[in-house]
Amino acid sequence: MRKIDLLIGALIAFAAAAIGALLFVAIFTEYAFIQGLQIIKSQGNLGKVITLGAVLNIAIFFLLLKNNKELMARGVVLGTILLTIITLFV
Repeated sequence: MRKIDLLIGALIAFAAAAIGALLFVAIFTEYAFIQGLQIIKSQGNLGKVITLGAVLNIAIFFLLLKNNKELMARGVVLGTILLTIITLFV
């Protein structure tokens, strides 16, 4: 059960970062999501958008801690670290 909770937490972190990036593109640009991502990628700012999307992970982390889901919260931290490594190469 321990590994599953870590995996679920990491998947939650990736999903939250994707939702955060979607919200960023939808709110702060006048383009559709795919078109906005293509423009942001051509400008070389895709890693920054992914990082801004990962800000939601902070709220999810504290929400999981409040609900006594420590292993899932640890998975969210693991997912955030993996996102950080990914954005270094994007």
